[in-house]
Amino acid sequence: MPHAVLDTLRTEWEQLDKQHTMEDLYARQRRYFGRFDKLLDQATAGPTWLRNPAIANVAAEALHYYDDYGYFLVCYCIMPNHVHLVVTLPDAAPPLLRTLQSIKSYSASKSNALLGRAGQFWQRESYDHIIRDAGEMERIISYVLENPVKARLTDDWQLWPYTYWHEL
Repeated sequence: MPHAVLDTLRTEWEQLDKQHTMEDLYARQRRYFGRFDKLLDQATAGPTWLRNPAIANVAAEALHYYDDYGYFLVCYCIMPNHVHLVVTLPDAAPPLLRTLQSIKSYSASKSNALLGRAGQFWQRESYDHIIRDAGEMERIISYVLENPVKARLTDDWQLWPYTYWHEL
């Protein structure tokens, strides 16, 4: 993703007025990250290392590793340039931020080794969102699973090799 776009989006996010209600902030957050999604959904912006099956498999392995411990894995979609993940958290789960840091650290190290490179692999930021109800959960699962169709990588999400869905 071009740095100028990221800098502009980051500046807009930092300028959010803290006087707004939680619903106002939530709506602004959705619009803010929606702009990222539009860029990412093209599956061409930024590094596309996850297009490599070996790298995508590293990411999938890392996501499954924490299932039933750090979270309950609902679904994911590994796109060429980003990953969508939907989880539910058990009561005794460690903080999700810590689990995601572990996933990113492990998968970055292993992926960089496979690519013969060093340095940052994942973006530092991630967008996490609390799903408020069953209707929203259904909408988000559909969004995640349909992502490769939307990006015209496949005609059917079930044919995309890097989607996973554990029906609730």
